[in-house]
Amino acid sequence: MAGRAAEPEVIWARPERTGRGPKPAYRREDITDAAVRIADADGIDAVSMRRIAAELGCGTMSLYNYVPRKEDLYELMVDRASGEYELGGSSGDWRADMTAVARQARGILHRHPWVIRLMTTGYAFGPNALRFLEHCLECLDGLDLPGGTKMELIATINGTVMTIVANELALAERARSLPWSEEQEQAVRQAYLASRLATGAYPHLTAVFTAAAPPPDAEEVFTRTVDRVLDSFVKA
Repeated sequence: MAGRAAEPEVIWARPERTGRGPKPAYRREDITDAAVRIADADGIDAVSMRRIAAELGCGTMSLYNYVPRKEDLYELMVDRASGEYELGGSSGDWRADMTAVARQARGILHRHPWVIRLMTTGYAFGPNALRFLEHCLECLDGLDLPGGTKMELIATINGTVMTIVANELALAERARSLPWSEEQEQAVRQAYLASRLATGAYPHLTAVFTAAAPPPDAEEVFTRTVDRVLDSFVKA
């Protein structure tokens, strides 16, 4: 990527393309979409201006006229993913609306796992991100909380979803890398755990596992976790 600017700047405040010359051959959106395709296929570390140029069939250096820094490209990519939310008006049920937002966020992160590595509060004010925040605040309009607390609620939901998805992705990646099936490994681990509990050294754990119901469905766990986060903002 090109060198850093001497002063901070916001990519959204820049013209689509700098410099003189003929009509631009590409849009910033074209570059962003190519970067997202590469990241989805091969991970964020595979994204470079050289790779994007090859994807678009153009010269590498020409792309710096549109996106001068890697940080700018990342911001464009994150906002592109944020544009996948389907945001209607508020239903009047803030809990249902925020749960729906959380479910959509989970889906987006599974489609674009690299977002978890890139997401920072600095990337929270692109056009799609602003539309997302406005929607969430509209959904929370009837909730008797200060505006700052509502923003904390939104951030907490987002952070919770990212943590859950990061764990889901890590487990899935590990399972793919094993030379045996997940069921085989779980059987071995459960047998080991049973042998440890049988020693009597872990009475509390033994009581929990003895009384435990079958493992809950992942969707049920996700919903309960989001519910508990929402509860924390109305039962404090």
